[in-house]
Amino acid sequence: MQDKEMTREKNNLTTGTVWKQLLIYFLPIVTGTVIQQLYNAVDGFVVGRYVSTNALAAVGGSSAMIIMLLVNFFVSMTNGAAVIIGQLYGAGRKEDLRETVGNSIAVMTTIGFALTVFGLLASPALLTLLRTPAETMADSILYLRIYFLGVPVIMALNMESSALRAVGDSMHPFVYMIAACLLNIGLDLLFVIAFHWGVAGVAIATVLAQVLNMMLLTVQMAKADTAYRFGLRDLKLKGSHTGKMMKLGIPVGLQSSMYNVSNTLIQVAVNSLGTIVVASWAMSSKIDGFFWAFTNSMGVAITNFIAQNYGAGKIDRVRACTKQGFLMDLLGTILIGAALLIFGIPLLRLLTPDENVVSTTYQIMISFVPYYAVWAAVEVLSAVLRGIGDAVKPVVIIGIGVCLFRVIWLVTVFLHFRTLFVLCLSYPISWGITAAALFIYYRRNPYIRENSGQIEA
Repeated sequence: MQDKEMTREKNNLTTGTVWKQLLIYFLPIVTGTVIQQLYNAVDGFVVGRYVSTNALAAVGGSSAMIIMLLVNFFVSMTNGAAVIIGQLYGAGRKEDLRETVGNSIAVMTTIGFALTVFGLLASPALLTLLRTPAETMADSILYLRIYFLGVPVIMALNMESSALRAVGDSMHPFVYMIAACLLNIGLDLLFVIAFHWGVAGVAIATVLAQVLNMMLLTVQMAKADTAYRFGLRDLKLKGSHTGKMMKLGIPVGLQSSMYNVSNTLIQVAVNSLGTIVVASWAMSSKIDGFFWAFTNSMGVAITNFIAQNYGAGKIDRVRACTKQGFLMDLLGTILIGAALLIFGIPLLRLLTPDENVVSTTYQIMISFVPYYAVWAAVEVLSAVLRGIGDAVKPVVIIGIGVCLFRVIWLVTVFLHFRTLFVLCLSYPISWGITAAALFIYYRRNPYIRENSGQIEA
């Protein structure tokens, strides 16, 4: 029986003006993402400045790639579970909601423990496979093994954050993430500068900060006055709930992995164009990171907004969110793009004195920035489709349109015309193909055309 008390909670996204609700919900997400980027820069500064260049390479080189490819795949799966949670919340199914939340946290924590065992045993082999330099191997192994000890906590806190955002609460995950970032910076300074623990200190600081984040989230989710409240008795592995979670979560994880794999192959092509291009490509990634933080956060916000309203059967609000969410994403994209093009060169000159790198980086930006609006369509449409529980086909479309297309481009067009312009051209073309395919699929999607959302019992 549906529990209508949930519709009265302050986090409910199924009532009120669509764009205002979406904006209020979105702001903590994007602010947290930007602050996380700034924190990562500070973290790298501490390592590079107070330990050594080799230590910085150990933390940010092969170790970071292993974490990105392995751990982030499973972290991305939490977004699939969040869709189910949001739909159940919107539908007012309180008992199913609590069971799903407890099951999802139990599943991700279990996966975390499995990854810990794997990481402790396989770190040396993985780093060797990636041809980690000998001078950074010992520090890389140490950092990875300490990091993997904290992976169960990382899995649990990401699931808890996703669950809270799924029920409309984007503020608590934001506040707790800020607290964790501040603790991490403080512990970095204490362990690295005062205690001289080097790479081990950085890794320990990261794990302890994540423990704080997880504890704060757990307390919030255990409060008795929330419809999604869960206790230890709810932390159970249940086949039906796990199956639904995997059905939506695995495609999202695969999408994240496909991006990483295709970007790795692109990096190989970039490396073939010389040191200036390699440095410029890395610099452009830092500059346009603010756009990706913005649009990815908008995608998360739209997915969860759609999930609640679809679960509540409010298809009119689903359509309204699609249109208004796209306009919001488009407006933000235009503003960010204009700022990057206008202030790009002065900003680049603050980051590097090499004029060759500055001019080449700006050339890369010109190849990307004017077409960010096309990507906004991809982000919004894929977010809407995820929100209604349609995860597999959009991932296939994106996998073919973005990832596979770029690989084909590398071994055909780029192989014959090995220039930076030709390499950059693969991005806007792949975005355009994917946006068109997603739009056609969205227009023909039966769930969007129906008058009410339906979720499995």
